[in-house]
Amino acid sequence: MAAQVAAAVANGSAGAVPAVVSPGAVGVGVGVAQPLPTTSLYVGDLEGSVSDSQLYELFSQAGQVVSVRVCRDVTSRRSLGYAYVNFSNPLDAARALELLNFALLNNKPIRVMYSNRDPSSRRSGSANIFIKNLDKAIDNKTLHETFSTFGTILSCKVAMDEVGQSKGFGFVQYEKEEEAQAAIKSLNGMLINDKPVYVGPFLRKQERDHSFDKTKFNNVFVKNLSESTTKEDLVKIFGEYGNITSAVVMIGMDGKSRCFGFINFENPDAAARAVQELNGKKINDKEWYVGRAQKKSEREMELKRRFEQTPAIPGVAGGMIQPYDMGGFPVRDAALSPAAQIGTLTSALANATPEQQRTILGENLYPLVEQLEPNQAAKVTGMLLEMDQTEVLHLLESPEALKSKVAEAMDVLRNVAHQQNPNTPTSQLAALSLTEGIIS
Repeated sequence: MAAQVAAAVANGSAGAVPAVVSPGAVGVGVGVAQPLPTTSLYVGDLEGSVSDSQLYELFSQAGQVVSVRVCRDVTSRRSLGYAYVNFSNPLDAARALELLNFALLNNKPIRVMYSNRDPSSRRSGSANIFIKNLDKAIDNKTLHETFSTFGTILSCKVAMDEVGQSKGFGFVQYEKEEEAQAAIKSLNGMLINDKPVYVGPFLRKQERDHSFDKTKFNNVFVKNLSESTTKEDLVKIFGEYGNITSAVVMIGMDGKSRCFGFINFENPDAAARAVQELNGKKINDKEWYVGRAQKKSEREMELKRRFEQTPAIPGVAGGMIQPYDMGGFPVRDAALSPAAQIGTLTSALANATPEQQRTILGENLYPLVEQLEPNQAAKVTGMLLEMDQTEVLHLLESPEALKSKVAEAMDVLRNVAHQQNPNTPTSQLAALSLTEGIIS
């Protein structure tokens, strides 16, 4: 039925829709009553020409639609590929989810899910699983059908490249943790389309970072130094945390400081204390970034892991999070807000939760990235948001720094895509870098 309804809309056989918002529509703006979470649906993977009226006509088959919104670029009005549909009651929303998920619209299957899941569930990654080594023929619908045996699925997505081909991995989030565990227990190592798949718990960024960062390190990287900062200054400041075996401020060909350097500690605990105490500290009116200096092999492993385990959160492709306001409801065109003044932005970040901080930064960063790489803006923004917060703020302030980092991110995407060819030499992965904190 869903495919037939969608086909009618796509072919223009359905009657014209006089208005997208019905009388008494519930808005999504500030100060207006919000619909219950279970009445609001997120619709993703939209073909670029899908209109509000098409979605209204399609979803009205399931019940009374209160409002429809295809999210668009504020400048070009180009569709961002996703929309929100609000119903008057939860039963209609549930019916639409059941009937229209993966229905064809303009010859492209759409993804439908509840747009307002439990915020604590989103933050914790609870009941979220990661699947890799998928056959390239497996799409969102097939993945959903395979894993729905074990419980109610809230979100399901196969990661795709820029031309719509499967990357061989995906994500499924269940309503309950025990459902996710049952899927892992039953399907990990099993053959799907004659390929053994890995099924395991999805690890949040903090968990992946903790697992990676627990390795002891002695070498520390510091950036955003003032041009007058010398090796002796580094020895004096970092020496407060333990014995230093070497320190260097990197100098350019012109003899001027490149404003970053390295400090090697005798004891790894001292190095860890220095990173904890000095990262983000303002010295000579410069806010320092201090972190572990990484070898190329470590950097490759970390970037590959981050790229492969970007969660499938509805709203934006490539790992960029779905925009939410402070009440937990989707924000219309939130990812397209103009960049705020850095001072105001810093104040907003100081009063926000970690999840809200990421959303705020994404909202300001996305339109700037889109000007440089319109076809990969969401994916590149998601990658840049993995950087330290102070570095992201620097990108918002400096067009040249942003241009450089976007170019590096595009190199990462190209290299990872190339890596999927089994004949690609692993040595080529040495180019994968989004930080300057490197030691050979």
